[in-house]
Amino acid sequence: MFLLLLSTIFLIPVLMGFGRIIEKFSRILIDGISGKILSGILGISLSWTVVAFFIPLNLCVEIPTILLGLIYFFKDKLYQEFCSFSKKEYSLFLIVSLIILFCGSFYPYILDHFGYYIPTIKWLTEFGLIKGISNLDLTLGQMSIWHVFQSGFSNFSDPFLRMNSILLIVYTLYIIENKSWIQLCFVPVLLLFSQSPSPDLPVIIFSLIILKEILKENKQTSLLFAFSIFVFAIKPTMIWLPILAFLYCIFIIKSNFKNLIPGILIASLFFIKNIYTFGYPIFPVSILDFAVSWKPNPEVLKTSSQYAILKTYDMQYSYQEIQKFSELDYIKNWLFLEGIKSKINILLISSLMIFIVFTFTKKNKIISLICISIIIKSILVLLFSAQYRFFIDVFFVIFFVIFIHYFNQKKSVAVFSVLSIIFISFLILPNILQTYLPSFKLGNFMGKFEAKQLYKPSTYDYNRFNSYHIGNLNFNLSRKYPYNFDTPLPAISESYIFDDVKAGIFPQLINEKNIKKGFIWKKLNQKEKKQAENIINSINNSYKQN
Repeated sequence: MFLLLLSTIFLIPVLMGFGRIIEKFSRILIDGISGKILSGILGISLSWTVVAFFIPLNLCVEIPTILLGLIYFFKDKLYQEFCSFSKKEYSLFLIVSLIILFCGSFYPYILDHFGYYIPTIKWLTEFGLIKGISNLDLTLGQMSIWHVFQSGFSNFSDPFLRMNSILLIVYTLYIIENKSWIQLCFVPVLLLFSQSPSPDLPVIIFSLIILKEILKENKQTSLLFAFSIFVFAIKPTMIWLPILAFLYCIFIIKSNFKNLIPGILIASLFFIKNIYTFGYPIFPVSILDFAVSWKPNPEVLKTSSQYAILKTYDMQYSYQEIQKFSELDYIKNWLFLEGIKSKINILLISSLMIFIVFTFTKKNKIISLICISIIIKSILVLLFSAQYRFFIDVFFVIFFVIFIHYFNQKKSVAVFSVLSIIFISFLILPNILQTYLPSFKLGNFMGKFEAKQLYKPSTYDYNRFNSYHIGNLNFNLSRKYPYNFDTPLPAISESYIFDDVKAGIFPQLINEKNIKKGFIWKKLNQKEKKQAENIINSINNSYKQN
């Protein structure tokens, strides 16, 4: 917790300074400290995404960025802006920040932390963006821009990967500066994302900030659209936000095309990055085939698509059973899954219906555009993979729009206090969730509170692995564990070993002397099939051993 506090005190001036640089070349979207920090995050993320095509995001990238940010922070005397708060605002900010730092110091428990977030950051810091890396491990083809941002600061400034906690503190600054008190109610829920470099937290925070600016009819359409595209580039399931920003620019502000150009450029960078790492413009969908030689094997993509369908139904039905569903069964079985997922799905549909009725009664153009955007996003998610984690942001948006004028500071602080006690209790005593919400599976992975986390955020170490060789690829595989969060690179997840061998293929280096050149897949010959079968037997046998 103490080390996380030091990282926060160090990085906020860096981000403010870099934000000042960005504002010199563009207009100001949001005034104040938080506005500069958000501009800094946008500028650094996009800059490092370009840099990562050529070099790893190591200290050689981090140190110049830090120095540049600090130089402008002190040169332009940005520290003076912290004097604008009242004593009550300082007290509120301090209390909320301490709660965030405390919660951020717990063990990470989101499974993607071990199988996706950490491996992605390791690749970016050691090699940068890798062409066709999805052939090695399909999940890595995402390479979220948020993980690009996290990677660059992971060498020195944020070694415990708690940038989400720092962002929550910045969000608190935004709430206080802009008197947007209703958003204080969201902070306790977002504490559950503060221990991992999950892209879910930044996209929820950024989307609520952009939504607030649209509702108050901010006329900086160029920046609004650009920032909404940036959110989409972090996590494409946020497609509703650029749709809303576009509709707002066209129908409310009646902006011209040139104001959309910055957003289009960011989208182009996103598509190029995805084609480079995944082979297609949007992960994990194989649409718009550019016929690049490093695109994933069709059978592997088919297996991934089938798995997404299984996840939609919380693995409670086999793929064969789902294929036999009638149209009514698709809906009924999704709504009435066993456990908490059913409650979330029903709540989604109920919330959407309530929001549609609310929109009709309000007869407000902007609210109507928000409703249209949310419905489009919900339909797309329901069609592709209706997992609750893909539409969790919808609940925040609906609550925000409906109750924005109801929550004043007093009510928001009261709700924040009650919810904070509840969610901190979940973190300190995870057995509460395990006992009373057994269907919430993440509760089983929550680590208990340890006194040492008051100094240093809790992290896991495993570092047990085996090394193998097929074709021109030497790779590592975590021993008796499905994820590779601290396995030396190049590492492959067990599940993709099975998927590749089932498809009769295996990843290979494009240039066996240079990993940076990337990966392709090739069909296994008889000798390689034998090697692959031996590896699978080794994996299976390891789990049989005590």
